[in-house]
Amino acid sequence: MSKIKSYINDFLNYISLQKGDSPHTLRAYRSDLEEFFNFVKVEPEKVEPILIRGFLSEQLLKGKTKTTVARKLSTLRSFFLYLYSEGIIDINPARVVSSVKIKRALPKFLTVDDAFRLVESPSEDKFSAYRDRAILEILYGSGIRVSELCGLNLDDLDLKEELIKVRGKGNKERIVPIGNKAKEILKKYLAIRQILRIKKKLVVDETPLFINNRGNRLSTRHVRRIIDKHARAIGLIEKISPHVLRHTFASHLLMEGADLRVIQELLGHSSLSTTQIYTHVDLKHLIEVYDRSHPLSKED
Repeated sequence: MSKIKSYINDFLNYISLQKGDSPHTLRAYRSDLEEFFNFVKVEPEKVEPILIRGFLSEQLLKGKTKTTVARKLSTLRSFFLYLYSEGIIDINPARVVSSVKIKRALPKFLTVDDAFRLVESPSEDKFSAYRDRAILEILYGSGIRVSELCGLNLDDLDLKEELIKVRGKGNKERIVPIGNKAKEILKKYLAIRQILRIKKKLVVDETPLFINNRGNRLSTRHVRRIIDKHARAIGLIEKISPHVLRHTFASHLLMEGADLRVIQELLGHSSLSTTQIYTHVDLKHLIEVYDRSHPLSKED
């Protein structure tokens, strides 16, 4: 098994250099591969498609979701493709294994009224309220991922032009507009952020845009708690995650007639097919647009 560990380490180093995947993603790859080889108990050169199918079936019998099983198959495909390209194996056994069919769930999103109520809910005159309001403004106003938000630094912010520089998946950078409301609340947040640093004599890294009361960069978990806190405060029953705000941003843009390719660019999707899920979020609205706009829908 030591040879397998060496292959896995080499593969993860390759993926890290080529794609710039996050440590969390790399840990998931390692876990999937170790679990697979503990199941098949053979060297990579002896793995056949039937062993991969058996592993996936066993995962489903254990109660793993189809999404999880599909991810594990994706990991195996990438791993064996790497071994094949390196000449370690002669045939890629994962190439002929069919993907698990997944019924794609439609994204949840807020109404415009609920989105505005949530964004405006932090109203107290104190540091955390200004920070939370700025976070909600950016998440709903720009559609960036929570990891991207937490990774923002002060020099990523251009208040004059109302833009932020975001580092997305694979460390790819993109420029995203934030809007006038976010600009104004960010000005207030940055002013009180500076007062907090001076008042508490915080000796901290000045780089992170969003910090906690101790001056440290906010974690994604902390941001999720912030959103959940304000969602409950305005009476939203369903749990609201940062991703719901991202979906809300995209859905509201689509409803207002934004081009899908523009939305793709703003969200940082590498493929338009990922963005196209938003064409299904409000079928009633799309039918209304069709009835109002297409010549064949008009009565004689």
